[in-house]
Amino acid sequence: MIRLLRNLLVRNWGLKLFSLALALVLWLTLIPEEKTFSEKTYVVPLQRRNLPADFELVTAPPSTVDVTVRARNRLMSQITEKDVQAVLNLSRARPDQQDYPVNPEMILVPAGAQVVRVFPNTVRLRVERSLQSLMDVQIVTVGKVKDGFVLAKVEVLPPQVSVRGPESRFKTKEKVRTSPVDLTDLEQSTAFEADLILPHPELRLAEARTRATVVVTVDKK
Repeated sequence: MIRLLRNLLVRNWGLKLFSLALALVLWLTLIPEEKTFSEKTYVVPLQRRNLPADFELVTAPPSTVDVTVRARNRLMSQITEKDVQAVLNLSRARPDQQDYPVNPEMILVPAGAQVVRVFPNTVRLRVERSLQSLMDVQIVTVGKVKDGFVLAKVEVLPPQVSVRGPESRFKTKEKVRTSPVDLTDLEQSTAFEADLILPHPELRLAEARTRATVVVTVDKK
């Protein structure tokens, strides 16, 4: 009996191996593609890169995009949102352009996966040229010195600060303000540290300084 089974397995083994391979190829050919591949949509952050240093982003694009990925089921089960990256290259951004395409070629996915769709496939943003300028610092005070004393002088150090931002946000005669300095019942000369407050949220200080020194001189009547 054992010899008979051995003969059945060994006899014409090349032909039997070929038949097995042929059956496997037919099975892979005839099996529906949707049984081996699947699609999944991921919500991924839209990364912005390579904006030239002499430009400012005035209107930002959407923070995320929907990316539909297609891959074999085994690979798809291993892909997470962290494996999909949407990168918007702004190296050629221009002030006169507002619509920018988001193509499948801009999406990074694991090897073996394919980007099927991106939504939205166009995003809107706006850039302007960057400007740096000196702005006067305006002192803001509240309250009055103590009775019997007079406010002789108020000065701020530094009197001007360097500010950077989109050129359209710079307007003539606008100033950087200090946070309110309270003079209530003050009876001696004092130096206060005050925060610097910019006239527009799109502007920023071009130096590390974020505070100014307000020197208040008080004299007796």
